Parts: sequence; C-alpha cells; structure tokens
Amino acid sequence: MLCVTARVTVDTKENQMSVNERSATSPAAPASKGSGLKKIVAASMVGTVVEWYEFFLYATAATLVFGKYFFPATGNELDGIIQAFLTYAVGFVARPLGGIVFGQIGDKLGRKPTLQLTIVIIGVSTFLMGCLPGFATLGYLAPALLVFLRFIQGFALGGEWGGAVLLVAEHSPNKTRGFWSSWPQAAVPVGNLLATLVLFIMSNMLSAADFLGWGWRVAFWLSAVIVFVGYYIRTHVSESPIFLEAKAQLESEQAVSYGVREVIRKYPKGILQSMGLRFAENIMYYLVVSFSIVYLKTVDKYDTSSLLLALLIAHLVHFLIIPQIGRLVDSWGRKPVYLVGAITGATWPFFAFPMFDTRNPVIIVLAVTIGLCLHAFMYAGQPALMSELFPTRMRYAGVSLGSQVTSIFAGSLAPLLATQWLKDTGSWLPTAVYLVVACAITTVAVLSLKETKGIALEDVDRADAEREGLSVAAVR
Repeated sequence: MLCVTARVTVDTKENQMSVNERSATSPAAPASKGSGLKKIVAASMVGTVVEWYEFFLYATAATLVFGKYFFPATGNELDGIIQAFLTYAVGFVARPLGGIVFGQIGDKLGRKPTLQLTIVIIGVSTFLMGCLPGFATLGYLAPALLVFLRFIQGFALGGEWGGAVLLVAEHSPNKTRGFWSSWPQAAVPVGNLLATLVLFIMSNMLSAADFLGWGWRVAFWLSAVIVFVGYYIRTHVSESPIFLEAKAQLESEQAVSYGVREVIRKYPKGILQSMGLRFAENIMYYLVVSFSIVYLKTVDKYDTSSLLLALLIAHLVHFLIIPQIGRLVDSWGRKPVYLVGAITGATWPFFAFPMFDTRNPVIIVLAVTIGLCLHAFMYAGQPALMSELFPTRMRYAGVSLGSQVTSIFAGSLAPLLATQWLKDTGSWLPTAVYLVVACAITTVAVLSLKETKGIALEDVDRADAEREGLSVAAVR
C-alpha cells in the first residue's frame, strides 16, 4: 500500500509520462515564484521560532530549575530532575492528540487558520507557566498545575509542526523542495537558541538564588510579547494552490474523505515509515540538548552559565547547517542523506561523553555541536520526505500523526530513561546502546522507502485519485 510509487502512469495518452518525468516539467505554484515563496518561508519560520522557543524553554528549565522549584527535596539532585522530566514527557503525550485534532482541522479548513490558533494557545500556556508558585507555596498543586499547562502546550505544538512545514513544502518547486522546506526545521534551533540565550543572560545577571526564585520566569513572560509577532506575520500568508484544489475536490467529490481516519485506513505504511524516520532523530536530539546538560551538571559539575553558552554555540551551528543539508537532500536524494544521519548518529555517544569528561569548554562545545550536525542529516529532509508520502487531502493528518505519535516513545522518554540509567549505573553506556538501537530502527525505515527526489505533489494526488477510482481531472 504505497502512497508514492517510483513511476505512476495515468490512463489518458497525454499523461503517459512517469512521475519523475512529469516532476521535471510540472510548473511551480504561482506563490513559489520570486518573493512569494520567501514570504511563506519567513512566516513559517517566525511562528515556528516562537513556538519552539516556548517548548524548549521548558526543556532547559526542567533541567536547571523545575526539579528544585516544583518538587520536594529528596537529597538526590537526580530525583528532582527525573520528576521534572516526567512533567516534560506529558507534553509529548499530548502532541499526538494535538496532531490528530489539528491535522483534521488543517486538512479541512486550511494550514493558515490552524497555525494561527496553535501559536496563541502555546503563548498563553507558556506565559502562565511563568506565573506559577512553587512547591513551597502550593505543595503538590504546583506540579499539578505545571503538568496541566504542559499538556496544553504540547497539545497545541502537536498541530504546529505539520502545518508549518507543509505550508512551505506545498509552495516549493519540485526540484528544490528539500531546501526550502528545511528552513522551518532551521527555525527550531533558532527558537532553542533564543530560549537558551534568555536563560544564559538571566543566570549571569542574577545570583543563583534570584535566578531560581524569579529570574527564570522572565523568559516565560517574554512569550507574551513575541507571540504577537508570530501571529501577525502568519495573518499575511496564503494557502498553497494545491491545497485549495484538493479542498475544492473534497467539496465536489463527496465520496472522497480526508483527515486522520482516512489516512490510517488508506496509508498505514506511510504512517509507520514516518514514525520510523522520526524515531532516532527525535531521541538523538533530546539526548544532545537535554541529557547532555544533566550529565555535565551532575557528573562533571559543570556550571550553568558555561552549559548554556555551549548550547548557544551548538544551536547557532545547527541553524546554519540545516539549509545546507537541505540542498544535499535535493541533489543527493532523500534516502542517502537520511542514511548518513542515522548511521553516523549511532556513533555520537561513544566519543561525546568521553569528550564531556575532559571538562574542557572547547571540547564540550565541539561534542554538542557535532551531535547536532549529525542530527541535521536526518532532520533537514524530513518535511520534504514526509510530505511526499501522503496526498494533499490527508497530508496534514498523515505527517502530524506519524511525527507526533513517535515523540511519545522517543523524545519524551529519551532524557528520562538516560537520567534514570545514569542514576542506576553511573554510566552513559546504556544510553549509547539505546541510541544505537534507535538508529538501527530508523535505518530500516529509510531503506523501506522509495526515492522521491524531484517528485511533483500533484502526481502523488493523481496516484491517490486513481486508487480511489476518480477521474484524473478531479485532482487538477
């Protein structure tokens, strides 16, 4: 049950060309020309920066602050961090629900209104986190409220990623979809960089007591300001022509369905392949940006400011390299680039943790930066690759579901398991084995794919229409 085939032909003589041949000649959408596509990319990136600033702000604060502020002291620093990571995992559990709900909305009403709604929800929930009293004031009600807001935040983010990357992918020319759709991915480290920068400034300006008491809140309150910027910019983007055509088809062909139930029923292989692609990438990212902090702070006793500075440099490099790897995705192909990331990513912990143990600032920065660069070989091509797995009428649901369900078993558990193993064994080796297994699973998923470099999304829709017994003209 493949949603994309290497060569798909249609019944009419004038369309007796293969998918790859038609891809080279298919005209780009009008919005993809000139400054139109750049405007779409900018709108997608700004909103994504805002939303991931807020999401990753929680990740960093969970490591540095929340374990001490929202949970009772046990005498073991790792216990509070583990508890904070459990609340962090709640956001990942909520993300598939958000992916289902907003995926359904996005495939029916559009990418634009969905993205406007998600950015407001995340902004409000993040701001309220900065207002919460701690355990000393509210007792166990404090972490309960934190968990509730984290759930709302994760729920909204579950619908954000798919919409942001599809907004660009569906506007992009066929031959450069990998490059242009990698830019929303590059916005993620920018959001993380901003979150880290704010915490870095506050931790340097304030004493440890003031930072733990109120300084960390400033970063959360800033979301109320920047969320307006992202919302405003997203009001000035247009839906992609291919989505508008698919929407018109759904309205005229009542037998054609869309959304979550339909994509599960018609494209289960595509969902499983998306989950496999996401698995190692998601695990590796949170090991690099979250567990590295835990290890350096608890084992190597590295100070907070130096940790944040190391992450700042690594996030900057990550941002710069993602679009360049996006170019490789278009020239080398989707599969070869992804395989580079999956295979080399498995080696990272075996040299990174010994580099951490040197306590040398330059070497530590290098270890984290290399980790994010290897991660980028998987991350940069995801939007193009996943968007090419599903037809337009159910693309938002398919991409969101495949991506966000995986986060429950991948990114949410990765720092939690790694921290628990560190507590139980005092070693990073179980975590290294864990990443090797994850990379092996992703490698299998990549090998199961057909190469879709340069494919036209119209041809994916055409193949889907033929499966449904519709006329080819219905998808034009």
